[in-house]
Amino acid sequence: MLSDCLLIIAIAVCTALAGEGITYLLVYRSEHYKRLKAEMDRKTKRLEKKKQEANDLTDKNAKRRLERDEERLKATNRDMSMFKMKSMFAIGLAFTALLSTFNSIFDGRVVAKLPFHPISFIQGLSHRNLAGDDMTDCSFIFLYILCTMTIRQNLQKMLGFAPSRAMNRQQSNSWGGQNQQFNYFR
Repeated sequence: MLSDCLLIIAIAVCTALAGEGITYLLVYRSEHYKRLKAEMDRKTKRLEKKKQEANDLTDKNAKRRLERDEERLKATNRDMSMFKMKSMFAIGLAFTALLSTFNSIFDGRVVAKLPFHPISFIQGLSHRNLAGDDMTDCSFIFLYILCTMTIRQNLQKMLGFAPSRAMNRQQSNSWGGQNQQFNYFR
């Protein structure tokens, strides 16, 4: 079981490295992406600066300009996401084929023991294609997904491909709307 776990972790590391390598070749290296990223950084810094200055102002025109700048930043963020999504789609198809190949190798084998009983809607994934009723048995697909998610996110941070904190803040605002009503949590 330990050898299976180590093999799955090695597979996850290799696929994450391959995925980031392909993403680098298709996305991060291109001039279009570099231009969009520089524009995004510039607009984010400018917007943060304007927000700090606007805290003192109650001018309607200043608020409108701030909202306009936020909309422009969201549009740039959307363009950047669409550019990345095209390559991510191709990488996703390739990794789906790899996943099915590796899944057939480990089909029906318990690769790890979970130290907990998974909640009911995750049990279908954690106990996929395994015989028996012991829900602490872990299937390949569950361990692979957990490893890949963790490794890929940390690999992006190490290589410097993860979005900056300011861009993450802006992305959360664009998806979740304005979070001004919860300022007391900060």
